[in-house]
Amino acid sequence: MARRHLRPGAWRRLGGFRGADRPDRRLDRHLDRCGAHHRGRGARRRPGRLALLGFYPPGPRATVKVATWNIHRGRGTAGPFRPNRIAEVIAEIRPDLIALQEAQHYLRRGTPMLDAARIEDETGLRPLPVVQRPDHQGWRSNLLLARRGARLLRGPIGLKLGGWEPRGAILAELDLGSGPLRVIAAHLSLGPERRRRQAEMLLQAARGDGSSLPVLLMGDLNEWREGASALGVLARRFAMPPPLRSFPAFRPIWALDHILADPAAMLRQVAVHDTRLARRASDHLPLTARLEMDAA
Repeated sequence: MARRHLRPGAWRRLGGFRGADRPDRRLDRHLDRCGAHHRGRGARRRPGRLALLGFYPPGPRATVKVATWNIHRGRGTAGPFRPNRIAEVIAEIRPDLIALQEAQHYLRRGTPMLDAARIEDETGLRPLPVVQRPDHQGWRSNLLLARRGARLLRGPIGLKLGGWEPRGAILAELDLGSGPLRVIAAHLSLGPERRRRQAEMLLQAARGDGSSLPVLLMGDLNEWREGASALGVLARRFAMPPPLRSFPAFRPIWALDHILADPAAMLRQVAVHDTRLARRASDHLPLTARLEMDAA
């Protein structure tokens, strides 16, 4: 970082240059902030002269972008069946991992709704087949897609959650290049009592075999209330980030979709992906987040 990027007197106030073997910590933080400003928001830090001098370690942090989205069977808010818009919105998001709900064909049960080849072409993501139904897309309307190169540590398993309209979840253990992660993608029922029971089942799935893997839970939980609710049950393990309204897409009122993580410190930048195309493609808006795997 050139000296001209610092305010007048900054070098003196920060203690000046102390050499590569004894970098000043305050100067380190100041230069880091300046670098973020000149790179622009969202840009990755690149190793350069400062890295060689020892001001910060070279290379990006182990960051993974994840998302969850109820795609309303590809019908959109106006009703017509247009699943191709799903691929276009996913391409906007550019996630490493995404959980989809209501990912089933609207008219032909058992027929794949999404064009997997097109999605892989446009987004680099591949559907993860569930062990019980390897020839089908997903499990009980849930579908996990991961970018090419993701390494499965344990084949995705379909979980039955019950309910009048059969609900389910997918449990997978994988490594996206930043370390092992246990992932649960779920779609909970409309009834509050049923949701609480399903949340208990998700907590049991999160415990897994007792190994201490970081856990990511995401999906349409159909719940916006805390306290004596499904979120209250999940709060026994997961910290609750501020709720973000994602439904209905044309004018979001309820925070039905959630991304939760344990440890909570790895969950960063939770946001609603609100674009014109996303508002037309489904009755829910996608929810995105970044995982800092260094904090797991």
